[in-house]
Amino acid sequence: MEGDGSDSLVTIKNIERELICPACKELFTHPLILPCQHSICHKCVKELLLMLDDSFNDVGSDNSNQSSPRLRFPSPSVDKIDRISRPGWKRNSLTPRTTTFPCPGCEHDVDLGERGINGLFRNFTLETIVERYRQAARAATAIMCDLCKPPPQESTKSCMDCSASYCNECFKIYHPWGTVKAQHEYVGPTTNFRPKILMCPEHETERINMYCELCKRPVCHLCKLGGNHSNHRVTTMSSAYKTLKEKLSKDIDYLIGKESQVKSQISELNLLMKETECNGERAKEEAITHFEKLFEVLEERKSSVLKAIDASKKLRLDKFQTQMEEYQGLLENNGLVGYAQEVLKETDQSCFVQTAKQLHLRIQKATESLKSFRPAAQTSFEDYVVNTSKQTELLGELSFFSSGIDVPEINEEQSKVYNNALINWHHPEKNKADSYVLEYRKINKDEEMLSWNEVEVCGTSKVISDLESNVNYAFRVRAYKGSICSPCSRELILHTPPAPVFSFLFDEKCGYNNEHLLLNLKRDRVESRAGFNLLLAAERIQVGYYTSLDYIIGDVGITKGKHFWAFRVEPYSYLVKVGVASSDKLQEWLRSPRDAVSPRYEQDSGHDSGSEDTCFDSSQPFTLVTIGMKKFFIPKSPTSSNEPENRVLPMPTSIGVFLDYDKGKVGFYDMDHMKCLYERQVDCSHTMYPAFALMGSGGIQLEESITAKYLEYQENM
Repeated sequence: MEGDGSDSLVTIKNIERELICPACKELFTHPLILPCQHSICHKCVKELLLMLDDSFNDVGSDNSNQSSPRLRFPSPSVDKIDRISRPGWKRNSLTPRTTTFPCPGCEHDVDLGERGINGLFRNFTLETIVERYRQAARAATAIMCDLCKPPPQESTKSCMDCSASYCNECFKIYHPWGTVKAQHEYVGPTTNFRPKILMCPEHETERINMYCELCKRPVCHLCKLGGNHSNHRVTTMSSAYKTLKEKLSKDIDYLIGKESQVKSQISELNLLMKETECNGERAKEEAITHFEKLFEVLEERKSSVLKAIDASKKLRLDKFQTQMEEYQGLLENNGLVGYAQEVLKETDQSCFVQTAKQLHLRIQKATESLKSFRPAAQTSFEDYVVNTSKQTELLGELSFFSSGIDVPEINEEQSKVYNNALINWHHPEKNKADSYVLEYRKINKDEEMLSWNEVEVCGTSKVISDLESNVNYAFRVRAYKGSICSPCSRELILHTPPAPVFSFLFDEKCGYNNEHLLLNLKRDRVESRAGFNLLLAAERIQVGYYTSLDYIIGDVGITKGKHFWAFRVEPYSYLVKVGVASSDKLQEWLRSPRDAVSPRYEQDSGHDSGSEDTCFDSSQPFTLVTIGMKKFFIPKSPTSSNEPENRVLPMPTSIGVFLDYDKGKVGFYDMDHMKCLYERQVDCSHTMYPAFALMGSGGIQLEESITAKYLEYQENM
């Protein structure tokens, strides 16, 4: 198949973009057709599979033995290539056969089947076009004869059956008339040798003769009879060839017919590119002008500030100089003292008295100044320190003119942080933006600000995940309308919980009393029925009676690490106890719950209230704090005031519990400000459970984890 002239060579050179492999960005070499119909070099498929194999093995080795680092080699070994090329290649014996391959063309995972690379067709058509392109690109480079004795002659033919190129003489020698080889197919000189018959990659001895309309790929009759395509609709190869060729020809004719429209749109794009370039340069010039004006203002202010400092400095130095000269005059034989010594030499009494009176006053004044020395001026320039913090902040937020786009405002009430951060903001409907950019960054303990992370958002809320524990984060948002950007909103500072969030639900089996407690279907909310059974039996009550606590615990225990969970206590609740308890203590409570017999029992401190003073420092297997009547009651402590006004706090909207199992410590937090209200030691020698108890009317709602679904739920509400 030889070239059709210079026009075809020019056309071939113009299609280079279609001949580039999406993986290696070079001309295709032995391209394979993936199930998604994109092509990729044979070597690129192998390299990508090797990378996947290496990353998988690295993860496995890291999980099994972190003390033995994996050795990495710069190039794949031969045995690895052979292993991946073999049918049914597996990553390891414990995993199923690999079926997934990331296509670099469409960036989707495609199924290669059990045969892997061997199940892919080679794109001979594309390979031929690439070869023609290479020949057009190296028009002056000749293909030499493969059979000539040195020096070889330029080839004139290539035999597709022999996969070799020949000069005229060698072709006659190796393809003599009257032999089978004389019937071989030959073409012009080429280095691209393709088989005359396309064979099935699934059944290597069968030729392709059908086309699967469902899978959009050629198949053989065995594939249809009992293979993967047995239930698929197939057509003959000639019919598929005719149909696809007609469709492709119509599409090409349509595009050729629209050539003038395409050229017009190309011209329009060229004009738009030039206009963009001009507008970009103009915008740069305007920006430079604005910054130069700022520089001029700064230079002017700098000059005036420096002049004021210099003037004050000169005035103070002059005062110091005058004062120093006065004091130097007090030295012997200098100034005032020297003059007085000369006056003392006057023998005429009248003349002496006339001069000495004023001189005496001056010396008295100098003597008094010696007794109370005061510098004539201050050395400090504290009043001349330039405060640029506000201006620096404004310059840091310097942005493009918003063209009337209002600044979005973060809604602090609807924004919260738990396992993730949920940020909500509002924006006036009249200036609805096309999109928003939410920025966030970590604030170090020394108030050092790190660089901003950005995420583009289409709505007015976003969930941010993968935040560090016990860290302050700053959030801000700005609006975009086209290419115009609004200034940033006011920053919102949120503090993340001190440990990863611990997920659990209320346990409906262990100790749950359904006569006194009402648990919802989701098992994340429990309510107390306010002693309904007690009211029914009230006619029998003649004496004082202490009702018992109804306990309910979490359905997951803790045996190590740091954990945090949060919940809300309903404002109408009379008495609620919350905290942690060990498995053995829970068994004791649930088997013999406390009642009216033991009013002295104090769960807050973990021991009998009568011995409270002697047991402050002991580590108990549980800790519960009391909440009720919109108050948070801090247990007694030997290290702080135990007056009621110091132990009773307003009940937070949401309460958090932090358990450090390894250190045996539990803390209770105000979730609104992530502030620790109370902390104490707890015995964690057994499995610890979140524990709750209710008396009278009350309700507890576990804090819901923040996820993308949570966001959708909030928007629907």
